[in-house]
Amino acid sequence: MNKFKKIGLTALAASLVSVSANAGEVTVSGAASMNIGGYSGLQLNGGTSFTMGNQLTFTGGGELDNGLNVSMSFVLDQGDATPSPFDSHSVTISSDAMGSLTLHGEGGSSAASGVDATAAGDVWDTFDGARGGVTAVAMSSSGPGDNSLKYTLPSIMDGLAVDLSYEPQGSGNSIDSGTGFAVTYTGMDGLTAIYAQSDEVGTTTALSGDQTVWKATYAIGPVTLSASKSDFDVTTAASDEEVSSVSISYTVSDELSLTYGTEEIDDGTAATNAEYSVIKGVYTSGGMTLTAQMKEADNVAHGTATNQDFEYWGLGAAFAF
Repeated sequence: MNKFKKIGLTALAASLVSVSANAGEVTVSGAASMNIGGYSGLQLNGGTSFTMGNQLTFTGGGELDNGLNVSMSFVLDQGDATPSPFDSHSVTISSDAMGSLTLHGEGGSSAASGVDATAAGDVWDTFDGARGGVTAVAMSSSGPGDNSLKYTLPSIMDGLAVDLSYEPQGSGNSIDSGTGFAVTYTGMDGLTAIYAQSDEVGTTTALSGDQTVWKATYAIGPVTLSASKSDFDVTTAASDEEVSSVSISYTVSDELSLTYGTEEIDDGTAATNAEYSVIKGVYTSGGMTLTAQMKEADNVAHGTATNQDFEYWGLGAAFAF
């Protein structure tokens, strides 16, 4: 390559870098945590263990000449090191007139699974999987997997937001495409009410159906009451599941709050429901959050044997920066 071509390409590269820098910006936010906790039960004495969390979220974007805002985001998380540490990547196009359209390459959710966290905070997630010789149940949801769309409509009226989701056929080995919607109402002081429904598109017709979620939270002075229910219904009745939850929180001060919550998982076929409870205190100061909690689980595999009952205690410090 001659010197003139080298000079021309160098100038072009410099101009492209300058345009990118002027057109948008890149931000990085982080979260880290330090935790200690332990399990106990008839056939499980987990002892005390230390865990940590760490992730960085990279977001870049800007406004185009036509008025559209375009941004992309991905998460660098050591906990998702397989197959790569890059997690939850997405591209979003938005404007006041069109709303917001996001393509989730990984880490997306349906309209229903995006709001199905229980009122008590997914206590079941602390106990699911292999526990002391039994396999504890987990909550079922309509998460669409990779390469799904989420669309937030532009403002319709004050206090009302509508989200739509779309899972294309073939995403996550699905046999068909799936749609969903979620409606959130915040038009009354202290109240947040959500209703959502999404298709569950399984790998077979027998594993396909839908998920319906409703949640309500109402704050009265320092007290917040919450209730939620997720109904997962597919053709195979043995895979059906209902998860009900309630909680009450008391705000002691701007920094300190106390919460008690319960959850119950009913699979529609077992005579016994899995039951969970949690009591926790949370102290927040700046970007630091300290948590102390006690959790209990009974009948984690829908049975009444004493080896299906467990307890967990935990202390944690989380930092956002």
